[in-house]
Amino acid sequence: MTEQRNRPRERPVWLRRSGGALARWAGRAARPLVDRFRASLQLRVVASTLIASTVLVLIFSFVVAGSVTSGLLAEREETAVEETENAVEQAAEQLAPYGSTSDEVLATTMQRIVNELAEDPVYAPVIVLRTADGVVTKSHAVSGEALPSEALQDVVADHKIAVQYGDFALDSDEPMPYLVVGSYIDLNVDYELYAFYRLDSQQDAISLLRTNLALAGVALVLLLGVIAALVTRLVVTPVREAARTSQRLAAGLLHERMEVRGSDDLARLAGSFNLMAENLQSQIRRLEEMSMMQRRFTSDVSHELRTPLATIRMAADLLYDNRDDFDPVTKRSTELLQHEIDRFEDLLQELLEISRFDSGFASLEVDAVDVARIAEDVVAGLSHLASECGVPVAVAKPGRRVIAEVDPRRVQRILRNLVSNAIEHAEGGPVEVTVAESETAVAVAVRDHGVGLKPGHADRVFDRFWRADPSRNRKTGGTGLGLAISLEDAKLHSGTLQAAGEPGKGTLFVLTLPLQAGNRVITSPIPLRFDAPILQPLERKEAPHATQD
Repeated sequence: MTEQRNRPRERPVWLRRSGGALARWAGRAARPLVDRFRASLQLRVVASTLIASTVLVLIFSFVVAGSVTSGLLAEREETAVEETENAVEQAAEQLAPYGSTSDEVLATTMQRIVNELAEDPVYAPVIVLRTADGVVTKSHAVSGEALPSEALQDVVADHKIAVQYGDFALDSDEPMPYLVVGSYIDLNVDYELYAFYRLDSQQDAISLLRTNLALAGVALVLLLGVIAALVTRLVVTPVREAARTSQRLAAGLLHERMEVRGSDDLARLAGSFNLMAENLQSQIRRLEEMSMMQRRFTSDVSHELRTPLATIRMAADLLYDNRDDFDPVTKRSTELLQHEIDRFEDLLQELLEISRFDSGFASLEVDAVDVARIAEDVVAGLSHLASECGVPVAVAKPGRRVIAEVDPRRVQRILRNLVSNAIEHAEGGPVEVTVAESETAVAVAVRDHGVGLKPGHADRVFDRFWRADPSRNRKTGGTGLGLAISLEDAKLHSGTLQAAGEPGKGTLFVLTLPLQAGNRVITSPIPLRFDAPILQPLERKEAPHATQD
């Protein structure tokens, strides 16, 4: 029972839920203000100025109010002590003849003394005269605690003048602040005189001072806030203008400039910014001209090479068709010539395609097609290469058709590059092609278990003419532009093409395209996780390939 009593009570469930809901609502309500505060330099400066000035004004007000209050009370206390001493002298002259408190006339005399002192405007309005035997005489009715207080009586009993501040109710009025001064009268009978001085004027002066300090403090804080806002605006406005101008420059509006006003530091900043923008504009134009010249040169060279290449192709075909009539050395040379001409034609065609991408003339011929069917056709077309390399290729796709609005020729080219590269680098291991879809996108993953990629190579495989290992022997002579063109084809579809791999464990490529033309890819149905299994047993089909002897 004791443990149960001492155990703290848990809050009710409804109270915890209400508290959580209130905290979430407060967070949502305060978020716009927090975002606005973080985004505005002027707001932060003004808020910091207001907070700092408020703290300083409060400290100054407390110090000034305390100092003035102490001065007023000290002055009033000094005057009250002098008046009380005079009252003690006057009372002592009239009380000197009495030698005992049993005298019947003593009480009447004491009452007359306190009344005379209370009516005299020089002295305190309330006088209390008491004897050591406890005979108390008052000039007014006093309610509340006993007057005087025990602490004050103890000090006065030691023949000292004592001072005390407190709120007292006289004549059934509301309690008001008084200054009580007590003094000892040393005669045949010991007397104690207590004078009560009202502190109305001092309290009014202190209240007026605090009100003025509060009004002056509020006005000063607001004035400092306005000054901070104006000064900050003078500095922030050019900065904001520079930010807007830089955003327009980043958007391609290279003619945008800042307005230069005056000759101060901000004007020099605007001038320097404009000079920087002019230099950037000239450099960008020069680079654009150089890039345009380079693209034009590549395109012109590619087109100019097509005519002599056609002539060389006809001569090489003639030699290749009659290679059996040549000696072994000439026959081998003819075969090599035919192979290199094929490779050169592929390179020339890919250079022309790259030049179209660079010049911005590449376009899509969109059609609603089954992406899984394209993947199967690509794998079937590369079955001969897979047979030569001894690489089994498996395709996994959903049970239904995966229809997407894409350019079939470009998607087929992407998958042909990915699957052929996977077969070439599989080192005899299996290649897995997986097709998956979501509500907005379709993805095709090509995974091999061959040589893999070294750290940092996953971002470079799409560079033009880059090879992870140029010394490797290949069944098909690649041009070094296949993956670069595949990436451009994916971007042209507003899709993505990503790669991942590990040395000795293989490589994974994931192509993601939107189901509807014009949309963009947000997430891929197949995550780019090299350690996770990609091939799902939805509808698995082994690609046909010749059996090696």
